[in-house]
Amino acid sequence: MGEHRPYKALLRLAAPLYVAQMAMVASGLIDTLMAGHLSTLDLAALSVAASLQTTITMVIASLLMALPVLIAHRAGAGDLSGVGREVAQGLSWVVLLSLLAIALLGHPDAWIGIAALPAPLSGKVIAYLQASAWGVPALLLLRVFMGLFSGLSRPRPVMLVNLVYLGLKPALNLLCLRGLGLGVEGCALAAAIDAWLLCAAALFWLLRQDDLAPLWRGWRLSLPDAAGLKDILHIGLPIALTFIADLTAFTLMALLIARLGTVAAAAHQIAASLVVLAYMWPMAVGNASTLLIGQALGSGDPPGARRHARQALRLALLCALPVSLGLALLAPHIAAVYSPDSQVQALASRLIMAVALYHLADAVQVVAVSALRGYQHTVIPMLVYTLGLWGLGLGGGYLLGLSDRLLPHLGAIGFWIAAVISLGSVALSMVYELQRISQRALIAPSRL
Repeated sequence: MGEHRPYKALLRLAAPLYVAQMAMVASGLIDTLMAGHLSTLDLAALSVAASLQTTITMVIASLLMALPVLIAHRAGAGDLSGVGREVAQGLSWVVLLSLLAIALLGHPDAWIGIAALPAPLSGKVIAYLQASAWGVPALLLLRVFMGLFSGLSRPRPVMLVNLVYLGLKPALNLLCLRGLGLGVEGCALAAAIDAWLLCAAALFWLLRQDDLAPLWRGWRLSLPDAAGLKDILHIGLPIALTFIADLTAFTLMALLIARLGTVAAAAHQIAASLVVLAYMWPMAVGNASTLLIGQALGSGDPPGARRHARQALRLALLCALPVSLGLALLAPHIAAVYSPDSQVQALASRLIMAVALYHLADAVQVVAVSALRGYQHTVIPMLVYTLGLWGLGLGGGYLLGLSDRLLPHLGAIGFWIAAVISLGSVALSMVYELQRISQRALIAPSRL
């Protein structure tokens, strides 16, 4: 019976996390639809500004991804006062990271200069970024809140926060866009107001949870101490660098494919959007495995941690197989839904076939990397990610897609072939590393 329990535990955690992630995707879609009804200029500004804002805030916030891992270990050991100390450290990091993010978003001239945007567009982008800076502290505080409840294996509050955020967003957008007469920056201001309202509600609700009272005994906010700094940097910094490698590799792939013309760029956008949608479920499974493994190790149960890791890999792969098969079989029909252009449809159909293989590797690697985070093992995954995605992925994509050195250049499909090979290599490497680390935990738990 013990073999089946991890599936139930994984699903109980993964399902709410999946809903939360899809709510955030839907929030971005709402902004796109409402900005599109303002003007083409506002929509173009949103495309540039939202990309910059997301990159800056997500890279900075990724340091806080260490928090649920540390909390899971404390919770597994039954150390609620230790959980409270981790939360206090997380809040002190919010102050420091908020100052950094606000400085970057509030003074975006350097980013605008790199993009060489025309004056009307750059003005709207700057206004959006500066408005979004007001919401950064609240967004990071919500990260701490969600990290706490994720680490305690209570994902429903995480799901509810994201659903309420999504529910309030259209009304707040209307208030800022129509009521206040703002342009696209109204979307950013609405997001900031939304985040602060949720912060207040989350804090009020959290303080009313009697069973969490031990968290706050002897609690005080202070600057990060040496031990807390070491833990955050040891786990969070490699996660942040891994995120940067993934984000920049995918962004540069899109920029290089754009050299091939509008048909290639449009077809790639279709394929990339499918990758994001398909990725959400295995990412939720991976995040759930991080927490369960951390709790098992915290309670002194390395065999249980290994069982969780194996079950998560099986679950992700079992779910990925029908998704990949559906993408492969329905590729022409999916392409037709996205675009009426016959040239875009033809190329997108080929790219979607590559996405079908890419998703299998993606599902395996995200679960394996997430499981390794549960073991607090993040440095080697960072190195493998960087070498794989930048070396094999981007380097190989350039050779196959734009260069004639190996073969007559294949165009956009060449980049996707290289992406499949690189991510497949990353997935195999991460599964091997997970096997090695989980075995080491069985033999010598103190070495973790």
